Amino acid sequence: MKIIKKIVFVILSLIVLTLVSALFMRKDYAVEREITINKPKDSVFNYIKFLKNQDQFSVWAKKDPNMKKSFSGVDGTVGAIASWESQNAEIGTGEQEIKKIITDERMDMELRFTVPFEATDKAYFITESVSANETKVKWGFNGTMAYPMNLMLTVMKVDELLGNDLSEGLKNLKIILEK
Repeated sequence: MKIIKKIVFVILSLIVLTLVSALFMRKDYAVEREITINKPKDSVFNYIKFLKNQDQFSVWAKKDPNMKKSFSGVDGTVGAIASWESQNAEIGTGEQEIKKIITDERMDMELRFTVPFEATDKAYFITESVSANETKVKWGFNGTMAYPMNLMLTVMKVDELLGNDLSEGLKNLKIILEK
């Protein structure tokens, strides 16, 4: 009986220690990838500012061709919303809203996930001229994992997992725009 009590005590101590540690661990994450596209900046920006165009290059849109999509507002303008619903757990359910546009430079979006978990994250595209016919495109995400879920950040390779999808999406974008 003493051995069982010691085992239970050790297990409970580890759980408490882990939960207390999570109070001091990072909760935020940021991932960004970039690519250079052989097109003028205004051409690139005028393509990526439309939420519907993301279906052509986004890895997530391609993971579930049966995903239900809907749009509201005027696409390519502040307030436009793209909603999705998927049975694929990697995609889930949520919506993306254009929050800010600086013409030919930057678009900020808010992502609101409802399934498989609730979260609100930020995403953005930044375009920078490299030359008259070359544009650097940066695609990034910023998010927060609330306590105690922030423990996942210590074991998940968020930069790698999300970063790989961003890189693949940017490669798809490059192919589309350079045709």
